[in-house]
Amino acid sequence: MRDGAVRLVIFRHVRRSSISDSTKVFAPEEEQDYGDEPTKVRETDKYVSEYVRGFVDKWDELIDWEQRAESEGRFFIDVLKARGKHSVLDVATGTGFHSVQLLKAGFDVHSADGSAEMLAKAFDNGMRHDVVLKTAHADWRWLNKNVHGKFDAIICLGNSFTHLFDEDDRRRALAEFYAALKHDGILIIDQRNYDSIMDDGFSSKHQFYYCGEQVTAEPVHIDDGLARFEYRFPDGSTHNLNMFPLRRNYLRGLLSDAGFRKIHTYGDFQEEAEESSPDFFIHVAEKNYE
Repeated sequence: MRDGAVRLVIFRHVRRSSISDSTKVFAPEEEQDYGDEPTKVRETDKYVSEYVRGFVDKWDELIDWEQRAESEGRFFIDVLKARGKHSVLDVATGTGFHSVQLLKAGFDVHSADGSAEMLAKAFDNGMRHDVVLKTAHADWRWLNKNVHGKFDAIICLGNSFTHLFDEDDRRRALAEFYAALKHDGILIIDQRNYDSIMDDGFSSKHQFYYCGEQVTAEPVHIDDGLARFEYRFPDGSTHNLNMFPLRRNYLRGLLSDAGFRKIHTYGDFQEEAEESSPDFFIHVAEKNYE
């Protein structure tokens, strides 16, 4: 998400091959590069080069759209409709799963991501599902510079917020999200249950988020400042992501500091009391005081 690379890129009628190489917004073809000491790479901007084309092309094997849709059900649709929300900005579009699901459910969706590779894949996925995504390549820290207008809701899903390593970046991103919402808007943001991983060790139900049966996603290094995950695919290839291990109450505190007044947290799409050790937390943060 380098500042110099932040600009609006609309993919409505544009394929990857038609974008000039001179734009330099796409990651390398196949190889990730963390240097000689991968666990020392702890930079917000690194994720752009982590999502190489070979990784992005396999991402949907990890997600498994059909199984993901079944496991989530109508959770996000119901949360939005219960609060009368219609216009949605998906700031972590990835390969487009949630943007497509919400478009099909009748919401007005705009789709943004810091990875141009992901956006190109998302647009293609949308076409395969008979919807046209309105996409923008944007850095969260300067979101309102590139995405204009006010939205009823912003969604930031897929454990994406964990890509921000610097606290100033997190606070700035949340301030940008807050500013892009209408006066009664809501932010839905999720995270891995890093509390459980750091305190008790890693385990996963492999049920809700990463549903691909032939793909594994597991940590290979954990400390207070880094969660390095390895993703292993059926063809024997592996890719990694370096992420910041956000604790639940820390993120809730950041949301409160950003101005959100009501914050409700779910665990694996259930009330927290119903799920003692969820794989993921979903926070619904509202601007409204009522």
